[in-house]
Amino acid sequence: MPDSAEDLEKQSANRGSQVREDSEYVRLVISNEPRIAEADISQLQSETKNKLLIWWVKAIIWCFITIIILLIFLKWGVPFLFEKVLFPILKWEATAFGRPVLALVLVTSLALFPVFFIPSGPSMWLAGMIFGYGLGFVIIMVGTTIGMILPYLIGLLFRDRIHQWLKRWPQKAAMIRLAGEGSWFHQFRVVALFRVSPFPYTIFNYAVVVTSMRFWPYLWGSIAGMVPEAFIYIYSGRLIRTLADVQSGNYHMTLVEIIYNVISFIVAIITTVAFTIYAKRALKELEDAETSGDASGPGHGKFEMDQLPLERPKVLGFSPSFS
Repeated sequence: MPDSAEDLEKQSANRGSQVREDSEYVRLVISNEPRIAEADISQLQSETKNKLLIWWVKAIIWCFITIIILLIFLKWGVPFLFEKVLFPILKWEATAFGRPVLALVLVTSLALFPVFFIPSGPSMWLAGMIFGYGLGFVIIMVGTTIGMILPYLIGLLFRDRIHQWLKRWPQKAAMIRLAGEGSWFHQFRVVALFRVSPFPYTIFNYAVVVTSMRFWPYLWGSIAGMVPEAFIYIYSGRLIRTLADVQSGNYHMTLVEIIYNVISFIVAIITTVAFTIYAKRALKELEDAETSGDASGPGHGKFEMDQLPLERPKVLGFSPSFS
């Protein structure tokens, strides 16, 4: 019995020491874990604040640099462009051709430039500067319409080669493929969105032939998408013409005209940005809907770069045959 009593005392002492050690461990180790977590959170918050501060510093520096470049351009670049580029063009326009011949030249340039991947913006500016909103709009729409039909017809002759070329850019090809799917209205809407979006329409004119796009929705969608761009180019051309006249001393703007031109310029910029954002967002929604449709049906609508659509694009109701 004495031995058993001593053993009980030793066991109780060991248990007490173990409890003290466990409580000490809990106090020293476990209680420190929340502090470590709090330290990590505070460190992350400080890093986030530092990154945000760096971003704002960079943004302010870039804004400052942009303002300096803009002031330099307004001080020396704009007068140089007016004297060396714009005034000679206006003088050439007044002396070299009559207005009917010049209108034909502009229509021809707008029709042929997209075939050779040449930007047609300067021709549209000239149409706005010289002919204004009425006849200038007609010239732009006639020329650009021909300039959208010619690459489409030429692309039909080299459809297989264009398809092989698009294999290098599968993501762009998948976006183009969206235009050739669905109903007549779907094709019309997607083509109009492509015209408004920043996607290079000179490439789109050729690339669309590898899809099942029909001719008439392509044509009317292209015309609808070019209308906002035509008005913006005409307005900017008229504004450039007015500034050139003011620079040369042939015209003096009143305060009301200055305010009107400033407000119109801001509205034109906002409209351009709004059209671009809307087109990009709408195309993104169509792409997301296409992706969800692919996920729901395996293999359905998947863009296979190894083969062309079986149905050839139809032009004026005629489906060309290729050997």
